[in-house]
Amino acid sequence: MLTRFILIQTSHAGNVGGAARAMKVMGFDELVLVAPRWPNVLRREETIQRASGAIDVLDKARVVDTLDEALEGISHLCATAMTPRDFGPPTRAPREHFATLAAEPPAGVAFLFGSERFGMRNEDVYRCHVALSIPTAPGFGSLNLAAAVQLLAYDWRQALGGFAVQPAVAERPVADAAAVAGMLTHLEQALVAVDFLDPAAPKKLMPRLQQMFNRAAPTEEEVHILRGVAKAMLQTAARAKG
Repeated sequence: MLTRFILIQTSHAGNVGGAARAMKVMGFDELVLVAPRWPNVLRREETIQRASGAIDVLDKARVVDTLDEALEGISHLCATAMTPRDFGPPTRAPREHFATLAAEPPAGVAFLFGSERFGMRNEDVYRCHVALSIPTAPGFGSLNLAAAVQLLAYDWRQALGGFAVQPAVAERPVADAAAVAGMLTHLEQALVAVDFLDPAAPKKLMPRLQQMFNRAAPTEEEVHILRGVAKAMLQTAARAKG
């Protein structure tokens, strides 16, 4: 589905870069600027700095003179307006509306954001099918433009299925049974060497350690670490007895 973010008469270059970054982290790259304050806003230093890695979104972005030019291929328009307009579209919270929208997706969806100075004009809001109002603390609903883009991009991505959480580190393979058995044999020798384990009366120590490591499912790297510990114990015991 085509998803487009449209910034109308944007006055701060940094917000354009911030919006591009917000879009990219949610997997969107269709950005159109309607009559921005700076005609060269996509190449301004502040824009590029705030984009922080989303230069490809800026490279693809378009600058047009009118809203009509920005709406090609779009069949569902979402205004972002905190204040409901008389005779305007219904006002809904983003998640509520997105759940309905994702169930019967249109060919193209556009999110319209007005100027930082005066918001969206009535005539632009009237063209939209819905006015999205981000729930905020009563008495203070002022959101930075790029922050508003981020919130809507996140909620829309979630409605479309979202992304899997990325693990902090790549998962490492679990050591196989032979590696764990070799490590236990090595550890048993070390425990005997430091007089922790009496080979004449071992009781149930090693079976218990076996079950503990089975539950822990150590990785190959962790097995190597434990074998290093066992090796150091054996070397220390040998020096003490030598």
